[in-house]
Amino acid sequence: MPVREEGQSTLGSGKLWLVPSPIGNLADMTYRAVSVLQEADAILCEDTRTSGVLLKHYGIQKSLWSYHLHNEHQVLAQMISRLKEGQKLAMLSDAGTPGISDPGYLLLRECLREGIDVECLPGATAFVPALLQSGLPANSFLFEGFLPVKKGRQTALLALAQEERTTILYESPHRLVKTLRELALHCGTERTASVSRELTKLFEETRRGSLAALVSHFEAHPPKGEIVIVLAGKD
Repeated sequence: MPVREEGQSTLGSGKLWLVPSPIGNLADMTYRAVSVLQEADAILCEDTRTSGVLLKHYGIQKSLWSYHLHNEHQVLAQMISRLKEGQKLAMLSDAGTPGISDPGYLLLRECLREGIDVECLPGATAFVPALLQSGLPANSFLFEGFLPVKKGRQTALLALAQEERTTILYESPHRLVKTLRELALHCGTERTASVSRELTKLFEETRRGSLAALVSHFEAHPPKGEIVIVLAGKD
């Protein structure tokens, strides 16, 4: 029996597309992304309600299947089976590119193991505009995504304090001040950073300054919306 090498297509297999969705402004959807969603047999959604708004905006009517962090292990075998049967599936996260601090990696990895064709479309992701708007060096940077909430958090913060490259973090609005305080404690209050929120939306804001200044600002002005922190590297 022939041995299938990883990455070699399985006869009769379908295809998985990872489709970036706008991080706020629906007009940021690419023509190609719309075309792929129209071609797909079904669409996997982190939240069918959120994706439903996007699909309705572009007049796309497809079967929507829920695929998120809380069910991806349970439905993985079913998705692989459908792909092997020849179905073409597209995956959407609520915002940005699936697999980047969002569901997607588990199914992607299993598809590659099974020789199922996978294609990731280029498109929106929040950390690129946040990095460039920070004014910090962008020639070499570290993307950390979300810091651990409990276990491993102190270890991660200690490592960031010594990192010489620009570091990018995602954070929720209710944890922003806590994270900025911890960064100031480990990196020093005068370390430069920026905080971007509501990127591409009507009330988009990027605030730059020392960690101490950012803590003071957001203590007085509790933020709303998704957050990207960009931290200067150690001098």
